Amino acid sequence: MPPTTDQLGRPLRDLRISVTDRCNFRCPYCMPAEIYGEKYHFLPRPELLSFEEIERLARLFVDLGVAKIRITGGEPLLRHQLPGLIERLAALRGVRDLALTSNGALLAEQAKSLADAGLSRVTVSLDSHDAAVFRRMSGRDASPSAVLEGIEAAEAVGLGPVKINCVVMRGVNDDGLVELARRMRGTGRILRFIEYMDVGTLNDWDVARVVTAKEIVERIDAALPLVPAEPNYRGEVARRYVYRDGGGEIGVIASVSQPFCGDCTRARLTTEGKLVTCLFASDGVDLRAPLRAGESDAALLERIAGVWSRRSDRYSEERTAHTELPGRALRRRKLEMYQVGG
Repeated sequence: MPPTTDQLGRPLRDLRISVTDRCNFRCPYCMPAEIYGEKYHFLPRPELLSFEEIERLARLFVDLGVAKIRITGGEPLLRHQLPGLIERLAALRGVRDLALTSNGALLAEQAKSLADAGLSRVTVSLDSHDAAVFRRMSGRDASPSAVLEGIEAAEAVGLGPVKINCVVMRGVNDDGLVELARRMRGTGRILRFIEYMDVGTLNDWDVARVVTAKEIVERIDAALPLVPAEPNYRGEVARRYVYRDGGGEIGVIASVSQPFCGDCTRARLTTEGKLVTCLFASDGVDLRAPLRAGESDAALLERIAGVWSRRSDRYSEERTAHTELPGRALRRRKLEMYQVGG
């Protein structure tokens, strides 16, 4: 089958699958606690895609060119019997990389079963290693020690190199960037700093809280000298930098100040089975309904290919052109982060 490309010539190479909309954290940039409180109603189980449905759809995406699959959420480790899904996806011919993104709080107890099922590697969120700042960023009375234990457990069973994502918010955790980099330097872990993004509509995004990639790199370079590095592959979202002394690397994801829409190869499958072609989309195309109505693989394949071939979204570029930091975000309704899995 010829490569599936969109209106801007971008191939379909990556699939991110959100397996649950639930999370045990309430990070302010994703699921702020004042909105997603204890009485918030998440999707009932029958509305979630089953493992069999996820496997079937993933196989069709692989037929269209997907080689990398990432499991996300919500917090994916809350999905019951997740290793069973990992085993199904790892068995798909054509999948070269099967990864998972987690907040890490439950990773220590699940790392081995995930690795045994066929998971390749993990990315873990750690917005600060300072206990007080971590509690503020996680929205829970949680400790970074549990996350660090999860990272160590993942490394022990071969789920590395572990990537560590840190969302940077000015006035919240940005004063600890250098110390976090210093702690991870020389460990083999890849620390990636992420500009605070206007994903969804409920996280009270304010451009004044964005610490740009340029500023992040300048701060770290002043203490721990850096050298720019070439990307590992087309479409890699993080701009790479290596330490001059050989102590490893960091990455910076600059969706706000240096958008990378032109190389985006990612499709997203939401918890309830919608195909989403942009992290900042306002909606997706329902695949669950035709799937459950008995649509054939050939018809589903044509449906998915049609969605991707018509794709022309480039929200981050449009937003940056509109705002020209400092400024204002494009105001429109968007799917929330936990629905599309980051």
